[in-house]
Amino acid sequence: MSKHLDRELDKIKKRVLALGAKVEERLQQTVKAVETQSLYDAERIIRTDYEIDQEEVEIEEECLKILALHQPVAIDLRFLIITVKINNDLERIADETSNIARRVKRAIQKKNGCNMVYDYSEMLEKCQSMLKNSLDSLIRMDVDTAFKVLITDDEIDQIDRIMYQKMVDDIKIKPECNEYLINIYWMSRHLERIADHATNIAEEVIYLIEGEIVRHRSY
Repeated sequence: MSKHLDRELDKIKKRVLALGAKVEERLQQTVKAVETQSLYDAERIIRTDYEIDQEEVEIEEECLKILALHQPVAIDLRFLIITVKINNDLERIADETSNIARRVKRAIQKKNGCNMVYDYSEMLEKCQSMLKNSLDSLIRMDVDTAFKVLITDDEIDQIDRIMYQKMVDDIKIKPECNEYLINIYWMSRHLERIADHATNIAEEVIYLIEGEIVRHRSY
């Protein structure tokens, strides 16, 4: 029974990591859509969101099946619990990439001569790094890499605050561009949420390795 459970857990881990790779790819596509303001790329991201949703449901069902059939305890039970949570966070990250793609579309439609520039390159790079590091920490069972993700989350929050203030200032200068500016700013909010979900994954990895809940701490 133990060997069979080990095989089932290994399959689940591989499926979650494969899902993580797909979500990383979607984030890369989103980076391209934001940087190029490409309507085609944005629509492709929105159109394929269902693929991640379907995979997330299947992984959760597999986890629940293992819980029911094998009734695991200790580290195996902890692994399944955090896998369900990580699985959900990955799906939520994919949702946020779709939300960003929708903002790109609306910003293109509402531009109408508005030419304010919002540089998201640093924020996009940090979000990609956070997602990669959170998944790498799971692959390698590496607490140090997981803690790097938690620290970077504060940097994302600071950039988001700066972007918000820029939007407020720009609307005062050009109120006729308010719809365009709001959509441009909301890309920052969605990126901040991606960072939050990557942080959740890192926190769950720390819990898996050390058995300690680190949410709500300051780093």
